[in-house]
Order: sequence, then structure tokens, then C-alpha cells
Amino acid sequence: QVQLVESGGGLVQAGGSLTLSCAASGNIFRINDMAWYRQAPAKQREWVASIPRGGTTNYANSVKGRFTISRDNAKSTVYLQMNRLKPEDTAVYYCNADMTRTDFGGQYNYWGQGTQVTVSS
Repeated sequence: QVQLVESGGGLVQAGGSLTLSCAASGNIFRINDMAWYRQAPAKQREWVASIPRGGTTNYANSVKGRFTISRDNAKSTVYLQMNRLKPEDTAVYYCNADMTRTDFGGQYNYWGQGTQVTVSS
């Protein structure tokens, strides 16, 4: 069994900051790519940022310069520091991870349950 659990969402005023966390647990051998996505009401889920295990981070143009993705491999956790938040950042934020497991071969992709971020104007 593998779980991704997000935390850190909430209500914030425009211009404020929030930090999201996503902790992976279970029969994990190695976590490879980790990423954050978001889904606003009546919109499709969109990619926000990603971080390979040992490579370069990447960001959607809409958040570049305001959001920072990072990870702590020892804690199997990925973070999203969000600064200068805008009302259009309001969405449910989901973490995503590619990993290999200790109990089954192959690579698997998992999603967290999501955490709500609401930015008021």
C-alpha cells in the first residue's frame, strides 16, 4: 500500500504565501519524479511544477518566479512554497509521484487526495 498525503492548504489574501507539503508512505523503494498539479472549478487539472530525484526543477509559466518546488528524499516529501498568491491560483492542489515499490516490480504513479487553496482578492 502506498499513500500520498497533502497538507498546508487554506485561505489566504492576495499577495500572501502558503507552503504545501506532500508526504509519501508505504511500500516505497524509490521515489523518482515528483510534481504538483492543480484543478480550479470547472477547469481541467493542470501541471504546476515538477522536480526529478536529482535534476532540474520546472514550472508552469503562470507560477514561475512565485512558486518553488523542493523535496526531502529522506522524508519522502515534496513541498510547494507559494508566494505572491493571486486569486487565479485558487484551486485544489494535488501532488503526484512516480515510484518503484518494495513489494511489486515496475514503476507506479500515484496521486494525493488534494488540498484546497483559496486566494481572496
